[in-house]
Amino acid sequence: MDTREQISELHAEADGSPKTTSSHGHEHGVDDYDYMKAVNAYRKTFASKQDVLDQTPDPAVREMLLYLTEKGISTPFDRFDSQKPQCGYGLSGICCKNCNMGPCKITKKSPKGVCGADENIIVSRNMLRAIAGGTAAHGIHAREVILALKFAAQGKLDLPILGENVLREVAPGLGVENSEKKGLKELAIEVADALLEDLSRTSPDEYKVLKAFAPAERQKVWEEMDAIPISAYHEVFEALHRSNEATDGDWRNIMKQFTRCGLTFLFSTVVAPALATDILFGLPTRKMSRVNVGALEEGYVNIAVHGHLPVLISKVIELGRSQEFVDLAKSKGAKGIKFYGICCTGLTSMYRFGDVVPLSNSVGAELVLGTGALDCWVADIQDVFPGIMEVAKCFKTTVITTSDSARLIGAEHYAYDHHHSNVADTDKIARKIMNRAIESYVDRRDVEVRIPKYEVNALVGFTSQNVAETYGGFEPLANAIKEGKILGIVNLVGCTNPRVIYEKAVYDITKKLIANNILITTNGCASFPMLKMGLCDPSASKFAGEGLREFVEAKGLPPIWHVGECVDNTRSVEIFGGVASVFGKEMMEMPFAMSSPEWANEKGIGASYCFRLLGMDTFHCVHPPVYGAPEVMDAVLHPKALGSTMNVDTDPLALADKIIANLKSKRAKLGWVVDTKVEA
Repeated sequence: MDTREQISELHAEADGSPKTTSSHGHEHGVDDYDYMKAVNAYRKTFASKQDVLDQTPDPAVREMLLYLTEKGISTPFDRFDSQKPQCGYGLSGICCKNCNMGPCKITKKSPKGVCGADENIIVSRNMLRAIAGGTAAHGIHAREVILALKFAAQGKLDLPILGENVLREVAPGLGVENSEKKGLKELAIEVADALLEDLSRTSPDEYKVLKAFAPAERQKVWEEMDAIPISAYHEVFEALHRSNEATDGDWRNIMKQFTRCGLTFLFSTVVAPALATDILFGLPTRKMSRVNVGALEEGYVNIAVHGHLPVLISKVIELGRSQEFVDLAKSKGAKGIKFYGICCTGLTSMYRFGDVVPLSNSVGAELVLGTGALDCWVADIQDVFPGIMEVAKCFKTTVITTSDSARLIGAEHYAYDHHHSNVADTDKIARKIMNRAIESYVDRRDVEVRIPKYEVNALVGFTSQNVAETYGGFEPLANAIKEGKILGIVNLVGCTNPRVIYEKAVYDITKKLIANNILITTNGCASFPMLKMGLCDPSASKFAGEGLREFVEAKGLPPIWHVGECVDNTRSVEIFGGVASVFGKEMMEMPFAMSSPEWANEKGIGASYCFRLLGMDTFHCVHPPVYGAPEVMDAVLHPKALGSTMNVDTDPLALADKIIANLKSKRAKLGWVVDTKVEA
């Protein structure tokens, strides 16, 4: 179904009318201003708090939501309901507040803003600013870990560099000369500088990470589009500039900048921090982990780590496991110290440092706080809702922020300063955090604790390296796909979003895909429902189709491979690339896809666009805010030059059907078996 058919179908769903032709002579599926009917139909699909209570796949979510409701404590689900009905102009992308002559909105009465911008200019500007925001968010993450690598090599930061094998593997491709003759620290500094240069250069030059890691076929496509970026900082700077009032008035040119930002998102804010983290902390290893709130234990100093940055947290966890602080905790009456993970800091800590129990993604964080079992909540950057402070206050949990970029009113702040001039004080800062956590334990003896008894196990820490090691290379996986035992591979990731029933879209799609012999890789917030519902445990192979079940059971693996935090999409791409290379094919030709069913923030726009930049189709249950401008909508959903599409269906099971059909289509083009044995 093409873009115009999608919006026409939404329009027909709204009032039962047939598809129409624009009265203005355009090739739109509906009248120029009838998109508002489509938006109204979309709003009717939004979930309510009651829907979550009735249908959430995780019983712990239901129990905690009821418990906090009884206590009169609001959560994201209450706040989402109170925001309804969301602004139709915002949902369709046709409101502009980029200058103080507005805000302007496009209507039949006023088809252009004060400056003369039409719907295509307004929507394209908004999309450009959104992907620039996502690039900046992941970019700050990138800068932090790359600087940490450099500081560690310089001796400013007391952390060992554990991934020398990764460092020596990537250095030549990044232009480091005579890398084989250089020592560990010298080489780490040069690699860090190369990554930082791509992130921040102002003068046009070769984009090192892109040149080293992008497929040659894709580089040619991007060059023909005139989309090769200068640097992440420059393209974000330029995005904000050209989307300013009275600057770029050609929506096609604006969308070209959208592509440049997307490429910097991919190479400087996903690939680069993944490299820096693997060099600094080494590659993860597969291990079993406990998952969900039932793993919380009373009587310990319980510390949650929340956000995206692993550097300071690595030292906090190291100290928390030291005999010094365990003895201190016991001297205050505790049994010891336990660590728990929220969002990506929790995930990276889980598979790098071990015994950090993942509990929730960002949307469910307040439910976890509501257990009353957490003494200290250590937050760094991104996906930390201000709403956690209200719940923390109710349960006397000490919240500590650790980044100058992200403070919370009412939280204590122990962090690197804006210039990182105190990076040598990492141990001292971590000690303050640990001492404060133990003090908080002492101060919270009277707090009511409610821990839902739901806990499962998960096998985590998959990488392309340990997959190849397990199977003796990528040939067995590639052959299983060609023979039809495995229909294809889907990278299922992204955020969670109250617009759909919390975590249910991810869960329903996952169950249907693995039943149809589709192997799933996952990471980030969307991985939590899979983790919490036991789908990342080897025993979950019983939910898989016969071919996939046989393939993973032979090695004691689950049908879902958890590869890490949000920037670890790179690991899935490495697995895709390893399989494609067996056949000498491009990844875009293979039965691969990406899905972020419940995407919610600006990073989600960039993450899915990365896969479309690589030529792979993406699938979602949440619409992007583009429906007020069909030409821009075409450019976002069907970027013809890239040969990929963004597909949206608010029905998770219908979306799963579209993914299955897409993989079968790819198989047919390859001449491979299409009608594999599947389950409904």
